[in-house]
Amino acid sequence: MKLSDDIRAQLKFDDKGLITAIAQDHETNEILMLAFMNLEALEKTVETGKAHYFSRSRGKLWLKGESSGHVQLVHDMYIDCDADAVLMKIEQLGGGACHMGYRSCFYRTLEGDVISEKVFDPKDVY
Repeated sequence: MKLSDDIRAQLKFDDKGLITAIAQDHETNEILMLAFMNLEALEKTVETGKAHYFSRSRGKLWLKGESSGHVQLVHDMYIDCDADAVLMKIEQLGGGACHMGYRSCFYRTLEGDVISEKVFDPKDVY
């Protein structure tokens, strides 16, 4: 599969060339993580069916799960009404999406209460 020229022209990347990307479990609809993609990451995701992102801290493209083995298989992709965000319905392989060891990156409340249990030990993975 390839990203169409029509969709590519509609997408609104920010001034750093990034677009917000949300990973959502394709069966439960649980939001697992939010990250960013540049055009290369988006194209690789579409081509391979595996989620690729752009790491702002490392300044480079990365395949989700390249070091942890916790790969995200993409079932469907959507863009929002403003064309400035991508939603991916994914199948999370391995323990979880969060590099802190949780299934979802949204494992705590605004007050700081942890509402989930770790599914893997990050020291064993990274």
